[in-house]
Formats: sequence, structure tokens, C-alpha cells
Amino acid sequence: MNDGRTNGVPIRVLVVDDHDLFRTGLASLLGAQPDIEIVAQASGGRMGIRLAGELQPDVVLMDLRMPDVEGAEATFTITQRDPSMRVLALTAVSEDAAVSAAMRAGASGFLAKDTPINEVVAAVRAAAGGSSWLSPRAAEVVLSRIRNAGSITTDDGPDHEALAQLSPRELEVLRRIARGMDNADIADELGISPRTAKNHVSSILAKLGLSSRIQAAIYAVRSGLE
Repeated sequence: MNDGRTNGVPIRVLVVDDHDLFRTGLASLLGAQPDIEIVAQASGGRMGIRLAGELQPDVVLMDLRMPDVEGAEATFTITQRDPSMRVLALTAVSEDAAVSAAMRAGASGFLAKDTPINEVVAAVRAAAGGSSWLSPRAAEVVLSRIRNAGSITTDDGPDHEALAQLSPRELEVLRRIARGMDNADIADELGISPRTAKNHVSSILAKLGLSSRIQAAIYAVRSGLE
């Protein structure tokens, strides 16, 4: 996936997680990528906030459950101080309430902790390029709150007049966004090119007045488009 960089500068990543084995393993695997540089690791939210301010990473991988400062609070602090910094939340399947909080705090993407490393790498590259990321497993976590209780509060509720602007193909793409599929998977399933899939996603966001894939996924669920 294109990370939006053309000058060969590596993506600078900070990994924040209080589980030493998971954090060091993830940092090692990411650091093995030629276009990713691990600038630091933090064992808690407070340290993560401090290191994010000092080191100015491009992307922060943030555990949502930590004993000192929760991931959502740390995410909010980091993104308030520097809105250009991208935070990817690391979630467990049972952490739907924590995901809701992280979403409100400004996280630009969500990854389940058992996500394969190739998807984590793709998510980091997407975040560095300014895109949101919602993995299939994380999509279950994020969207279950809406399906079951509608507990994520946003301004992205269904506008059926706006929805009527979408073409049949765009509706198909929107349904797949709600499943957490990326552009490559959407393209493969629909038999179109990744570039065409990307163009459809951009058109959907523009027509619906949304700013991210995550908002589009929520919109689809609330509109009953799954």
C-alpha cells in the first residue's frame, strides 16, 4: 500500500503498550520493514504522551488498556497537542467501550491485537499517508456498539437524501467498508482496480460529507447497509 511518501524518508513510529513481550515483539517486526523506523517504545500512557511530544513520531501505536493513563486519554492528549500526529489504537475484541472512547478521542484507526503483522504494516503506512484504517476484526469491535446500543456518539447519522446520491456501485463499496475491507480487498471482491476502489471511496466520503473510512463504516451500519 502506498504510504504517501516519495522521498524515501522512513515512517517514524512510537509503540505504546504495557505488555513488554507484545510491545517489543511488535516493535521488532515493524522495525524490520525498510520504510519504518521505531523511534521509541513506551510502557504506559504517561510515557507515551511524553515521548510523542519529544520525538514527534508520524504514527503512534497505542494500547487502549494501560494501568496509568488509559489509551483513549493518551490519544486525546496527543492529538490535541498535534492534530497531524496519527494514532492507531490496539484493541482486544472485548474492549468495545474502550474503542468507543478512543474513537471520540481522535484515533485514526483501529487494529485488533491479533492482527497479522502484514496488516499492521499496511495500517501504519496508511496512517502515515493520511488515511484511516479499520481492520476486519477491529470493525467488529467498533461497530458492535452501534449495532447493539448505538453508544458511539457522532454526527454521522443516516441522511437518506445523501445516501440516495450514491450509485449502486458506491453502495456496494460502502457495504464493504462497513466490513472493514481495505481498497485492495474491495477491488478484488468487486472485480475492479484498487485505484477505482479508492476513487469510489473518495466519492462516497465527499457525497456523504464524511472525513474518514471509520465514519463511513458507522454511517453504513446506522443506515442498515451491511
